[in-house]
Amino acid sequence: MTLNDAALTKDTVEVAKNGRILLLACGALAHEILALIKANGWTHLSLTCLPAILHIHPEKITPAVIDAVEKHRDAYDQIFVVYADCGTGGQLQAACADLGVDMVPGPHCYAFFEGNDAFAKQAEDEITAFYLTDFLVRQFDAFVWKPLGLDRHPDLRDMYFGNYEKLVYQAQTDDPALTEKARACADRLGLAFERRFTGYGDLAPILSGL
Repeated sequence: MTLNDAALTKDTVEVAKNGRILLLACGALAHEILALIKANGWTHLSLTCLPAILHIHPEKITPAVIDAVEKHRDAYDQIFVVYADCGTGGQLQAACADLGVDMVPGPHCYAFFEGNDAFAKQAEDEITAFYLTDFLVRQFDAFVWKPLGLDRHPDLRDMYFGNYEKLVYQAQTDDPALTEKARACADRLGLAFERRFTGYGDLAPILSGL
């Protein structure tokens, strides 16, 4: 759902700019965004994603977003950044303001899937909760287990997760197989398990507003 990143001709730029909006998103949100675009017939929205692995390297998110906005901005009427703060310490919001582009509000995807207001109200009571989304359940080994070195040193589990009490699976879809995989993730981490069906949370109304 993106234009070829090869050199854009003048004609293709004009076609792209005909009221079209580029969603510049975290790759971890691609499945959900594409599902919303298809379900709602949002033909004016195009999607390009940055590597999902930036999820565990938040210091790289802001420069990657800046580069991508500069690369694509001449081809679209508007660019919308589908990242929340995501551990950038306000740097991404500042960069988006400088670039003149809007972004998803909130601290991270766990908050906007839950609903930013609802997440904020219960944040203090859930300081010992570890969150997974559909994407992170599917990619648990690649995005949690291996980056923390638990595949090589499982004895580190208690050091990393000793202060957590439960794993909260924020389910975007009603998938029994994913639920069982999330439960297995909680068992591997030695945490209690809770499933919440959040659907797409604030993401749907945010994108519909475009």
